[in-house]
Amino acid sequence: MNDQSKFIAGLLLGAAAGAALGYFLTTDKGKEIVDEIKSAAANAGEDVKEKVKQFESEIETAVEKGKKWANDFGKETDTSTTT
Repeated sequence: MNDQSKFIAGLLLGAAAGAALGYFLTTDKGKEIVDEIKSAAANAGEDVKEKVKQFESEIETAVEKGKKWANDFGKETDTSTTT
């Protein structure tokens, strides 16, 4: 098969696949699948937002603990150098 024949075969195969997909998506089952995909994507987006909020909260807690530790360490260092 030469390059031109491969190109034409690929073009015809792509057109057939596109037509089949287009037909399928216009059926009731196809619309149902598209709705399920949209719903799953929306749920995944909500899950990601929730995880990001949780991560932000954990980071804020860790930063506050770090600040407290550094402050306490500084106080301990100050008292040990003055005695």
